[in-house]
Amino acid sequence: MATDLILPHGGKLINKYIEKNYDDSKSFEVSSDIRNDAENIAIGVFSPLEGFMNQEDLLNVLKEGRLSNNIPWTVPIVLDAQKKVAMEMKDEGNVALSSGGEKFGVMHVEEIYGYNKEDIADKVYGTNDVNHPGVNRLFKMKEFLVGGELQVFHLKENDETQKFRMLPSQTRSEIIKRRWKTVVGFQTRNVPHVAHEMLQKAALNIYDGLFVNPLIGKKKIGDFTDSLIINAYESLIMNYFPKNRVLFSTIHTSMRYAGPREAIHHAIMRKNFGCTHFIVGRDHAGVGNYYPPFAAQEIFNEYPDLDIRPVIFPSFYYCKKCMSYANEKTCPHGVESKEELSGTMIRKMVNSGKTPEKHLMRPEISDLILKSEEPFVVE
Repeated sequence: MATDLILPHGGKLINKYIEKNYDDSKSFEVSSDIRNDAENIAIGVFSPLEGFMNQEDLLNVLKEGRLSNNIPWTVPIVLDAQKKVAMEMKDEGNVALSSGGEKFGVMHVEEIYGYNKEDIADKVYGTNDVNHPGVNRLFKMKEFLVGGELQVFHLKENDETQKFRMLPSQTRSEIIKRRWKTVVGFQTRNVPHVAHEMLQKAALNIYDGLFVNPLIGKKKIGDFTDSLIINAYESLIMNYFPKNRVLFSTIHTSMRYAGPREAIHHAIMRKNFGCTHFIVGRDHAGVGNYYPPFAAQEIFNEYPDLDIRPVIFPSFYYCKKCMSYANEKTCPHGVESKEELSGTMIRKMVNSGKTPEKHLMRPEISDLILKSEEPFVVE
Protein backbone atom coordinates (compact mmCIF):
# COMPACT_ATOMS: atom_id res chain seq x y z
CA MET A 1 0.00 0.00 0.00
CA ALA A 2 1.45 3.36 -1.00
CA THR A 3 2.12 5.74 1.87
CA ASP A 4 3.26 8.84 -0.01
CA LEU A 5 -0.21 10.02 -0.92
CA ILE A 6 -1.30 13.58 -0.22
CA LEU A 7 -5.07 13.78 -0.20
CA PRO A 8 -7.06 16.72 -1.57
CA HIS A 9 -9.56 16.50 1.28
CA GLY A 10 -8.78 16.00 4.95
CA GLY A 11 -5.45 14.95 6.44
CA LYS A 12 -2.22 13.76 4.90
CA LEU A 13 -0.08 10.73 4.45
CA ILE A 14 3.50 11.85 3.98
CA ASN A 15 6.56 10.33 2.37
CA LYS A 16 8.45 7.95 4.63
CA TYR A 17 11.67 9.93 4.26
CA ILE A 18 10.05 12.72 6.31
CA GLU A 19 9.97 10.24 9.19
CA LYS A 20 13.74 10.68 9.49
CA ASN A 21 13.22 14.34 10.34
CA TYR A 22 11.53 13.21 13.52
CA ASP A 23 13.93 10.46 14.56
CA ASP A 24 15.19 12.61 17.40
CA SER A 25 11.81 14.12 18.29
CA LYS A 26 10.18 13.21 21.54
CA SER A 27 7.75 10.37 20.97
CA PHE A 28 4.42 10.04 22.77
CA GLU A 29 2.73 6.66 23.05
CA VAL A 30 -0.97 6.42 22.18
CA SER A 31 -3.44 3.55 22.12
CA SER A 32 -4.24 1.44 19.09
CA ASP A 33 -7.66 3.14 18.95
CA ILE A 34 -6.06 6.59 18.81
CA ARG A 35 -3.76 5.37 16.07
CA ASN A 36 -6.77 4.17 14.08
CA ASP A 37 -8.34 7.61 14.41
CA ALA A 38 -5.07 9.27 13.34
CA GLU A 39 -4.84 7.05 10.27
CA ASN A 40 -8.47 7.74 9.38
CA ILE A 41 -7.77 11.47 9.55
CA ALA A 42 -4.68 11.06 7.39
CA ILE A 43 -6.21 8.91 4.65
CA GLY A 44 -9.42 10.95 4.40
CA VAL A 45 -11.93 8.61 6.06
CA PHE A 46 -12.57 11.39 8.59
CA SER A 47 -12.50 14.20 6.03
CA PRO A 48 -12.68 17.18 6.49
CA LEU A 49 -10.76 16.73 9.76
CA GLU A 50 -7.04 17.46 9.49
CA GLY A 51 -6.17 16.58 13.06
CA PHE A 52 -7.54 15.89 16.50
CA MET A 53 -10.23 18.40 17.43
CA ASN A 54 -9.51 21.68 19.13
CA GLN A 55 -11.81 22.98 21.85
CA GLU A 56 -13.88 25.23 19.58
CA ASP A 57 -14.71 22.39 17.21
CA LEU A 58 -15.47 19.98 20.04
CA LEU A 59 -17.88 22.37 21.76
CA ASN A 60 -19.63 23.15 18.48
CA VAL A 61 -19.97 19.45 17.67
CA LEU A 62 -21.56 18.86 21.07
CA LYS A 63 -23.95 21.80 20.76
CA GLU A 64 -24.81 21.83 17.05
CA GLY A 65 -23.64 18.53 15.58
CA ARG A 66 -21.35 20.53 13.29
CA LEU A 67 -17.77 21.76 13.21
CA SER A 68 -17.13 25.45 13.92
CA ASN A 69 -17.20 26.09 10.13
CA ASN A 70 -20.74 24.60 10.04
CA ILE A 71 -19.72 21.39 8.21
CA PRO A 72 -21.73 18.40 9.53
CA TRP A 73 -19.87 16.37 12.16
CA THR A 74 -21.45 14.60 15.11
CA VAL A 75 -18.89 12.68 17.20
CA PRO A 76 -15.71 13.85 18.99
CA ILE A 77 -12.43 12.75 17.44
CA VAL A 78 -9.99 13.61 20.18
CA LEU A 79 -6.64 12.63 21.69
CA ASP A 80 -6.68 12.34 25.48
CA ALA A 81 -3.65 12.59 27.74
CA GLN A 82 -2.75 13.07 31.37
CA LYS A 83 -2.12 16.72 32.27
CA LYS A 84 1.66 16.34 32.57
CA VAL A 85 1.93 14.56 29.22
CA ALA A 86 -0.37 17.07 27.52
CA MET A 87 1.75 19.97 28.79
CA GLU A 88 4.92 18.26 27.56
CA MET A 89 3.36 17.82 24.13
CA LYS A 90 2.36 21.49 24.01
CA ASP A 91 5.89 22.55 25.02
CA GLU A 92 7.41 20.37 22.28
CA GLY A 93 5.10 21.75 19.59
CA ASN A 94 5.84 19.09 16.97
CA VAL A 95 5.81 15.59 18.41
CA ALA A 96 6.11 12.07 17.06
CA LEU A 97 3.25 9.67 17.82
CA SER A 98 3.85 5.99 18.46
CA SER A 99 1.71 2.97 19.23
CA GLY A 100 3.08 -0.32 20.47
CA GLY A 101 6.53 1.26 20.34
CA GLU A 102 6.26 2.01 16.59
CA LYS A 103 6.41 5.61 15.41
CA PHE A 104 3.68 6.25 12.87
CA GLY A 105 3.03 9.96 12.62
CA VAL A 106 3.66 13.57 13.56
CA MET A 107 1.35 15.93 15.41
CA HIS A 108 1.60 19.69 15.37
CA VAL A 109 0.20 20.47 18.82
CA GLU A 110 -1.87 23.64 18.84
CA GLU A 111 -3.91 23.41 22.01
CA ILE A 112 -4.43 21.47 25.23
CA TYR A 113 -7.65 21.80 27.18
CA GLY A 114 -9.84 20.23 29.82
CA TYR A 115 -13.30 18.90 29.08
CA ASN A 116 -16.53 17.81 30.75
CA LYS A 117 -17.10 14.09 30.38
CA GLU A 118 -20.66 14.27 31.66
CA ASP A 119 -21.52 16.91 29.07
CA ILE A 120 -20.03 14.83 26.25
CA ALA A 121 -21.89 11.75 27.45
CA ASP A 122 -25.19 13.62 27.57
CA LYS A 123 -24.77 15.29 24.16
CA VAL A 124 -23.26 12.38 22.20
CA TYR A 125 -24.80 9.32 23.86
CA GLY A 126 -27.91 10.82 25.42
CA THR A 127 -27.07 9.23 28.76
CA ASN A 128 -24.57 9.25 31.62
CA ASP A 129 -25.17 5.58 32.38
CA VAL A 130 -21.81 3.82 32.74
CA ASN A 131 -23.46 0.61 31.52
CA HIS A 132 -23.54 2.17 28.06
CA PRO A 133 -20.29 0.94 26.40
CA GLY A 134 -19.53 4.33 24.83
CA VAL A 135 -20.08 6.20 28.08
CA ASN A 136 -18.03 3.64 29.97
CA ARG A 137 -15.11 4.15 27.59
CA LEU A 138 -15.48 7.95 27.76
CA PHE A 139 -15.34 8.02 31.56
CA LYS A 140 -12.07 6.08 31.47
CA MET A 141 -10.38 8.68 29.27
CA LYS A 142 -7.55 10.84 30.62
CA GLU A 143 -8.16 14.34 31.96
CA PHE A 144 -6.87 16.55 29.11
CA LEU A 145 -7.38 16.72 25.36
CA VAL A 146 -4.68 17.63 22.83
CA GLY A 147 -5.71 19.34 19.60
CA GLY A 148 -3.74 19.89 16.43
CA GLU A 149 -3.08 18.85 12.85
CA LEU A 150 -1.29 15.59 12.14
CA GLN A 151 0.43 13.66 9.42
CA VAL A 152 0.98 9.92 9.18
CA PHE A 153 4.00 8.29 7.56
CA HIS A 154 3.29 4.64 8.36
CA LEU A 155 -0.01 2.72 8.25
CA LYS A 156 -0.68 -0.52 10.09
CA GLU A 157 0.20 -3.42 7.83
CA ASN A 158 1.06 -6.54 9.81
CA ASP A 159 -2.47 -7.43 10.82
CA GLU A 160 -4.66 -9.96 9.02
CA THR A 161 -7.65 -7.64 9.46
CA GLN A 162 -5.93 -5.14 7.14
CA LYS A 163 -5.99 -7.35 4.04
CA PHE A 164 -9.21 -5.82 2.65
CA ARG A 165 -8.52 -2.26 3.74
CA MET A 166 -8.76 0.35 0.99
CA LEU A 167 -8.09 4.08 1.09
CA PRO A 168 -10.93 6.41 0.09
CA SER A 169 -8.87 7.46 -2.92
CA GLN A 170 -8.71 3.79 -3.98
CA THR A 171 -12.43 3.10 -3.58
CA ARG A 172 -13.29 6.29 -5.47
CA SER A 173 -10.98 5.27 -8.29
CA GLU A 174 -12.54 1.81 -8.41
CA ILE A 175 -16.05 3.30 -8.50
CA ILE A 176 -15.05 5.48 -11.45
CA LYS A 177 -13.43 2.47 -13.13
CA ARG A 178 -16.65 0.49 -12.77
CA ARG A 179 -18.69 3.44 -14.06
CA TRP A 180 -21.04 3.38 -11.11
CA LYS A 181 -23.12 6.55 -10.84
CA THR A 182 -24.90 5.49 -7.65
CA VAL A 183 -23.29 3.52 -4.82
CA VAL A 184 -25.06 2.45 -1.65
CA GLY A 185 -22.98 1.85 1.48
CA PHE A 186 -23.72 -0.85 4.05
CA GLN A 187 -22.30 -0.59 7.56
CA THR A 188 -22.09 -3.71 9.70
CA ARG A 189 -20.55 -5.04 12.89
CA ASN A 190 -22.10 -8.49 12.59
CA VAL A 191 -21.62 -11.62 10.54
CA PRO A 192 -24.22 -11.68 7.74
CA HIS A 193 -27.47 -13.58 7.98
CA VAL A 194 -29.91 -14.01 5.12
CA ALA A 195 -32.03 -10.99 6.09
CA HIS A 196 -28.89 -8.84 5.67
CA GLU A 197 -28.31 -10.44 2.29
CA MET A 198 -31.89 -9.77 1.15
CA LEU A 199 -31.59 -6.13 2.23
CA GLN A 200 -28.32 -5.72 0.33
CA LYS A 201 -29.74 -7.35 -2.78
CA ALA A 202 -32.85 -5.17 -2.59
CA ALA A 203 -30.50 -2.18 -2.68
CA LEU A 204 -28.67 -3.67 -5.68
CA ASN A 205 -31.98 -3.63 -7.57
CA ILE A 206 -31.96 0.16 -7.26
CA TYR A 207 -28.32 1.29 -7.26
CA ASP A 208 -25.37 0.60 -9.56
CA GLY A 209 -23.08 -0.76 -6.86
CA LEU A 210 -23.04 -1.99 -3.27
CA PHE A 211 -20.21 -0.98 -0.93
CA VAL A 212 -20.02 -3.47 1.95
CA ASN A 213 -17.93 -1.87 4.67
CA PRO A 214 -17.72 -3.80 7.97
CA LEU A 215 -16.38 -1.93 10.96
CA ILE A 216 -13.15 -3.40 12.29
CA GLY A 217 -12.08 -2.14 15.70
CA LYS A 218 -13.01 -2.07 19.36
CA LYS A 219 -16.50 -3.36 20.06
CA LYS A 220 -18.42 -4.41 23.12
CA ILE A 221 -18.07 -7.80 24.77
CA GLY A 222 -20.26 -10.35 23.01
CA ASP A 223 -19.98 -8.85 19.52
CA PHE A 224 -18.53 -11.04 16.77
CA THR A 225 -14.76 -10.84 16.31
CA ASP A 226 -13.25 -8.85 13.46
CA SER A 227 -11.63 -11.83 11.75
CA LEU A 228 -14.89 -13.81 11.76
CA ILE A 229 -16.84 -10.89 10.27
CA ILE A 230 -14.26 -10.50 7.49
CA ASN A 231 -14.15 -14.22 6.68
CA ALA A 232 -17.95 -14.47 6.71
CA TYR A 233 -18.43 -11.60 4.28
CA GLU A 234 -15.65 -12.84 2.04
CA SER A 235 -17.46 -16.17 1.79
CA LEU A 236 -20.89 -14.59 1.28
CA ILE A 237 -19.76 -12.31 -1.54
CA MET A 238 -17.78 -15.09 -3.22
CA ASN A 239 -20.73 -17.49 -3.23
CA TYR A 240 -23.88 -15.39 -3.43
CA PHE A 241 -23.22 -12.01 -5.08
CA PRO A 242 -22.32 -10.85 -8.60
CA LYS A 243 -18.76 -9.74 -7.92
CA ASN A 244 -18.85 -6.91 -10.45
CA ARG A 245 -21.65 -5.26 -8.46
CA VAL A 246 -20.05 -5.35 -5.00
CA LEU A 247 -17.05 -3.56 -3.54
CA PHE A 248 -15.81 -4.92 -0.21
CA SER A 249 -13.51 -3.00 2.10
CA THR A 250 -13.01 -2.82 5.85
CA ILE A 251 -13.17 0.37 7.90
CA HIS A 252 -10.92 0.56 10.95
CA THR A 253 -12.39 2.52 13.83
CA SER A 254 -14.07 1.91 17.17
CA MET A 255 -17.77 1.28 17.49
CA ARG A 256 -19.14 4.12 19.62
CA TYR A 257 -22.76 2.94 20.01
CA ALA A 258 -23.89 6.57 19.77
CA GLY A 259 -27.13 5.82 17.94
CA PRO A 260 -28.39 8.78 15.85
CA ARG A 261 -25.15 10.76 16.02
CA GLU A 262 -23.13 7.73 14.98
CA ALA A 263 -25.49 7.09 12.07
CA ILE A 264 -24.54 10.51 10.68
CA HIS A 265 -20.86 9.76 11.37
CA HIS A 266 -21.15 6.44 9.51
CA ALA A 267 -22.76 8.19 6.55
CA ILE A 268 -20.02 10.85 6.37
CA MET A 269 -17.31 8.18 6.32
CA ARG A 270 -19.04 6.31 3.48
CA LYS A 271 -19.46 9.55 1.53
CA ASN A 272 -15.69 9.93 1.77
CA PHE A 273 -15.31 6.45 0.26
CA GLY A 274 -17.43 7.55 -2.69
CA CYS A 275 -20.94 6.42 -1.75
CA THR A 276 -23.95 8.42 -2.91
CA HIS A 277 -26.39 6.60 -0.62
CA PHE A 278 -26.20 4.88 2.77
CA ILE A 279 -28.46 2.23 4.31
CA VAL A 280 -29.69 3.28 7.75
CA GLY A 281 -31.22 0.46 9.72
CA ARG A 282 -33.65 0.42 12.60
CA ASP A 283 -31.80 1.47 15.78
CA HIS A 284 -28.65 2.02 13.73
CA ALA A 285 -25.51 2.02 15.93
CA GLY A 286 -27.71 1.53 18.97
CA VAL A 287 -27.23 -0.62 22.02
CA GLY A 288 -29.75 -1.81 24.58
CA ASN A 289 -32.76 0.50 24.80
CA TYR A 290 -30.93 3.81 24.92
CA TYR A 291 -32.39 5.22 21.67
CA PRO A 292 -35.85 5.28 20.07
CA PRO A 293 -35.91 2.71 17.24
CA PHE A 294 -36.20 5.26 14.41
CA ALA A 295 -34.10 8.08 15.87
CA ALA A 296 -31.09 7.20 13.70
CA GLN A 297 -33.23 7.57 10.58
CA GLU A 298 -35.03 10.75 11.66
CA ILE A 299 -31.82 12.64 12.46
CA PHE A 300 -31.00 12.82 8.74
CA ASN A 301 -33.77 15.42 8.42
CA GLU A 302 -31.48 17.80 10.32
CA TYR A 303 -28.71 17.42 7.72
CA PRO A 304 -30.03 18.34 4.26
CA ASP A 305 -26.48 19.42 3.33
CA LEU A 306 -24.89 16.04 4.08
CA ASP A 307 -24.35 15.17 0.38
CA ILE A 308 -25.16 11.51 0.91
CA ARG A 309 -28.73 10.26 1.02
CA PRO A 310 -30.08 7.81 3.60
CA VAL A 311 -31.79 4.67 2.35
CA ILE A 312 -34.43 3.29 4.67
CA PHE A 313 -35.90 -0.15 4.12
CA PRO A 314 -38.49 -1.82 6.33
CA SER A 315 -36.92 -4.68 8.29
CA PHE A 316 -36.75 -7.97 6.39
CA TYR A 317 -37.99 -11.16 8.02
CA TYR A 318 -38.75 -14.69 6.90
CA CYS A 319 -42.46 -15.34 6.45
CA LYS A 320 -43.44 -18.97 6.94
CA LYS A 321 -46.62 -18.56 4.89
CA CYS A 322 -44.97 -16.68 2.02
CA MET A 323 -42.04 -19.11 2.30
CA SER A 324 -39.70 -16.26 1.47
CA TYR A 325 -38.16 -13.11 2.86
CA ALA A 326 -40.52 -10.17 3.07
CA ASN A 327 -41.22 -6.97 4.94
CA GLU A 328 -44.27 -5.14 6.20
CA LYS A 329 -44.81 -3.53 2.79
CA THR A 330 -44.98 -6.82 0.91
CA CYS A 331 -46.33 -9.38 3.39
CA PRO A 332 -49.93 -9.48 4.70
CA HIS A 333 -49.41 -12.15 7.35
CA GLY A 334 -49.45 -11.70 11.09
CA VAL A 335 -46.71 -11.94 13.69
CA GLU A 336 -47.25 -15.69 14.10
CA SER A 337 -45.85 -16.23 10.59
CA LYS A 338 -42.81 -14.00 11.04
CA GLU A 339 -39.36 -15.32 11.81
CA GLU A 340 -37.29 -12.23 12.52
CA LEU A 341 -33.50 -12.20 12.51
CA SER A 342 -30.97 -10.17 14.43
CA GLY A 343 -27.33 -10.38 15.44
CA THR A 344 -28.47 -10.97 19.02
CA MET A 345 -30.63 -13.90 17.95
CA ILE A 346 -27.79 -15.49 15.98
CA ARG A 347 -25.39 -15.07 18.90
CA LYS A 348 -27.86 -16.80 21.24
CA MET A 349 -28.24 -19.71 18.82
CA VAL A 350 -24.49 -20.13 18.50
CA ASN A 351 -23.99 -19.92 22.28
CA SER A 352 -26.54 -22.68 22.75
CA GLY A 353 -24.78 -24.87 20.18
CA LYS A 354 -27.57 -24.64 17.60
CA THR A 355 -26.88 -24.36 13.89
CA PRO A 356 -29.05 -21.67 12.26
CA GLU A 357 -31.33 -23.17 9.62
CA LYS A 358 -30.38 -22.60 5.98
CA HIS A 359 -33.16 -20.09 5.40
CA LEU A 360 -31.76 -17.99 8.27
CA MET A 361 -28.04 -18.17 7.54
CA ARG A 362 -26.03 -19.52 4.65
CA PRO A 363 -24.39 -22.83 5.61
CA GLU A 364 -20.93 -21.50 4.68
CA ILE A 365 -21.36 -18.75 7.28
CA SER A 366 -22.76 -21.07 9.94
CA ASP A 367 -19.80 -23.40 9.46
CA LEU A 368 -17.32 -20.56 9.91
CA ILE A 369 -18.98 -19.49 13.16
CA LEU A 370 -19.28 -22.98 14.62
CA LYS A 371 -15.69 -23.86 13.72
CA SER A 372 -14.32 -20.66 15.23
CA GLU A 373 -12.60 -21.16 18.58
CA GLU A 374 -13.43 -17.62 19.70
CA PRO A 375 -16.35 -16.19 17.69
CA PHE A 376 -17.11 -13.38 20.14
CA VAL A 377 -15.26 -10.43 21.67
CA VAL A 378 -14.40 -11.40 25.26
CA GLU A 379 -12.77 -8.20 26.56
